[in-house]
Amino acid sequence: MRERILKSFEESAAAKRAVLESQSGNIERAAAWITETLRSGGKLLFCGNGGSASDSQHLAAEFVGRYEKERRGLAAVALTTDTSILTAVGNDYSFERIFSRQVEALGRPGDLLFGLSTSGNSPNVVAAVRKARELGLRTVVLSGRDGGQLAREAELSIIVPAQKTSRIQECHILIGHVLCELADEAF
Repeated sequence: MRERILKSFEESAAAKRAVLESQSGNIERAAAWITETLRSGGKLLFCGNGGSASDSQHLAAEFVGRYEKERRGLAAVALTTDTSILTAVGNDYSFERIFSRQVEALGRPGDLLFGLSTSGNSPNVVAAVRKARELGLRTVVLSGRDGGQLAREAELSIIVPAQKTSRIQECHILIGHVLCELADEAF
C-alpha cells in the first residue's frame, strides 16, 4: 500500500514539474490577460465537464469571493452551475451547445473564456471556445495530453503533458490557484 501511495505522489510531482518547465510562460500570459480583462470591466467565464466543471466552479468562486487576500470581488462566472439552462439548452438544442449558448448570451468582447478539458477534445468546450472567438472574447484552455482540438482552437493553451486524467486535473487546479494568487497581487 505504501508503495502505491508513494508512486501516486511521485507521479503528481513529476506532472507538476513538467508543467512548470513547459508552461510557465503561458501561465504568466494568462495571468496578464486576467488582470487586463478585470481592470477593463470584463469578466471571466469558465466551462468544463465532470471534474473540470467542478474546477470551473471552484475557480470562479475564488475570484468572486476571495482567494487568500481580502480584496474586492472579481467578475467570474462558471457556466456549469445553472441546471435549468443546462437542461433546457441540452434538450432544446444539444449537449454540445450548453456552453456556447451561454457564451453567446453572456459573453462580450473584452471578456475572457477559460475552457477546461483533460482530453482537450470535449465537443461542448470546443464549441464554447469557437463561439467566444467569433464574438471577440479572448480564450484560454487548460487541457492535457497533447492538448487535443482545444489547443488548436484557443488563443492560448496551457497543456499538462501527462496522460492520466487524475494528474492532469491536479495540475489544472494548481494552475488555477496560481492564477488566483497572481490576481490577488494585482487587485
